[in-house]
Order: sequence, then structure tokens, then C-alpha cells
Amino acid sequence: MKEQLLDALREVKDPDLNKSLVELDMIKNIQVEGSNVYFEVELTTPACPLKEKIKQECLLAIQEFDSSLNVEITMTSNVQSGRIGVDTLPNVKNVIAVASGKGGVGKSTVSTELARALVRTGAKVGLLDADIYGPSLPTMLGLDNAFPESREIKGKNYIIPVEVDNLKVLSIGMLVDERQAIVWRGPMVSSALRQFIQDVLWGKLDYLIIDLPPGTGDVQLSLLQHTKINGVVLVTTPQRVALADARKAIGMFQMEKINVPILGVVENMAWFSPTDRPDERYFLFGEHGGMHLAKEYDLPFLGHLPFTMTMRERGDGLASSLTEEQFSYIDKIAGASAQILALRNAQVKKKPSNSLPPVG
Repeated sequence: MKEQLLDALREVKDPDLNKSLVELDMIKNIQVEGSNVYFEVELTTPACPLKEKIKQECLLAIQEFDSSLNVEITMTSNVQSGRIGVDTLPNVKNVIAVASGKGGVGKSTVSTELARALVRTGAKVGLLDADIYGPSLPTMLGLDNAFPESREIKGKNYIIPVEVDNLKVLSIGMLVDERQAIVWRGPMVSSALRQFIQDVLWGKLDYLIIDLPPGTGDVQLSLLQHTKINGVVLVTTPQRVALADARKAIGMFQMEKINVPILGVVENMAWFSPTDRPDERYFLFGEHGGMHLAKEYDLPFLGHLPFTMTMRERGDGLASSLTEEQFSYIDKIAGASAQILALRNAQVKKKPSNSLPPVG
């Protein structure tokens, strides 16, 4: 009976890889008790946006084989690692950097909401604030008074990230007074960032989201030297000045010596909707600029995020819940990012980690 069920499920294909779920070994733990059938479908990411479609196709395939069967399917996931042979962050399967060319476009908002959305799917997620000069994640996550603990292992001290709602978070803003200016030269910034990568007990993570500072400077280059980035999510507003700087960021990540794949473009502050008139849209910064940018560089467009009062309050760390529509925009971006990354991981061959020549 199990072999017959597998034969029926061979007709169901992974939409991205265009191969049978059986061939990809995604059908797990088949159990048959009389007319009751149970099995699991193991996806490559819990954030798969096609999860329900795959489940329904499996149900249909079994029903076509034998309509008298009672079928129960559990959708599980096993996030694949895109960091083969990497020494730094050995327990982290995937590292996603969130970048922008210009400040003030909502990059930290996207970083935070992307991490939260992946946590909601059941993934193990960490969030690192690499914006050394202007850390904002403690405020956005209500962690202004949080201070990470440390643990000594074999004579060396390691930092333990602060955990909030199953999300592990670390920021320089947790270690210095918020009124204290961080006036550091490049080497000090690079040293701090290296410590945040190498001397932190992140534990086992499916995704580590790194909130980069804006621009194309020391922090970006230091990060690329110290660890392997699996993909970049680029954030921009529709405004022309933001798009101009976003092009510079794309140019940096596509440089031959850097060559980090860009998973796609997010258009933040795409429009403004008043709280009392949520169906009205005011395109304050222009319209579809991020979408046009993605098309210009042949990059995936991950989605829009509107500018609303609740989003602003949530960004200020206030206890404000988003609407169902706002969550749908965020979940779409997270699902698309995870799906593209999973597809890249499935296609990539074993390669050495990124290496850059010394900077400076």
C-alpha cells in the first residue's frame, strides 16, 4: 500500500524545482491503518508560500488513486543550509543581509518584520543589528533596557543574545547608553562586528537576519570578509533619490570580488493610507519605483510595504498590532525571500566561502 501511495504522489511536483516530491524525498513517515492514511510533506522552508497548494495537490493525487481513503497530511520543514564548508557561524544554516543604499528607507523595519514573520512560520531565527553607529532594533523590539549576558567556555567569553518572542536579538545598542555617541574609526567597527559574529552563542538557527547600515562602506566589507552571506534583501522607497542610492548598493553586491546574490527588492513606504480611510492610497514618494528598479536589474520583486500609523507605532516599540492586511504584505515578503533562498540552496554546488582581499 505504501508503494502504491508513493506512486500516486509521484505526480505531485515541487513548483520551483519541477521535480516529483517523491524524487526529492519530501514524502516522509507514511502510515496506513485500514482506510486511514497519514504522511508528512517536508518542505525546504516553513515559510513556503506554496505550502497549501502542495498540500491540496497531494490530497487530490491520493483521492484520484482511491477516493475511499481518509487522508491526513502534516506539512513540516527542514531548512537546507547554503553555508557549506563555512567555519564562522557553523550552526547557522542561512544568513540574510537586509541592505539599503540610503538611510531612512525603513531597512530596520523590514529586517525586524522579516525576522518576526519567519519566526511565525516556526523557523529558528536570529536578528543581528550591524548598524553600529545608529542601532535601532532595541527600540523597535521594546528592548531598551535589555542587556545580553555572557558565558565563559574554555577560558573565552561569549555573548548570549537577548530573546524576545522566540527571536534571538543582538545589538550594540544593548551594550551602550542610548545617549552615548559611538565615535569609532573603521577598524574598531570591524572589530566589534567580528565579535558579534564569532563570539556569540546564537545556537542552531535556520536564518540569521543581519540589519546592515545604509551605504557601501566598512561594515558591509567587514561583514563579507568575516562570514558567508547567502543572500541580500534590498530595501528602497519609490523616491528617486532612494532609488539612485539603491543602484549603488546593487552595484556593490554584484562586484566580481563580492558577488553576493540579491534575493530581491522590497518597496517600503509604497503608499500612505489614513487610519480612518484604509482603502485610500496616497503615493507620497512616487509610485512603483522599487518594482521598476527590480525590473531594471532583472531582480525578483519581493513586495510592497505601505506606510501606516500602526506600522510607525510598531517601529517605535509601542504595543500596536498590525492589521491582517499589513501582516499579509509582510508574510508575502518573508515567503518570497525564503522561497528564493531555498531554490538557490537546492541549485548551488559546494563552493568555498566568500573571500575578499584586505580592505584599506
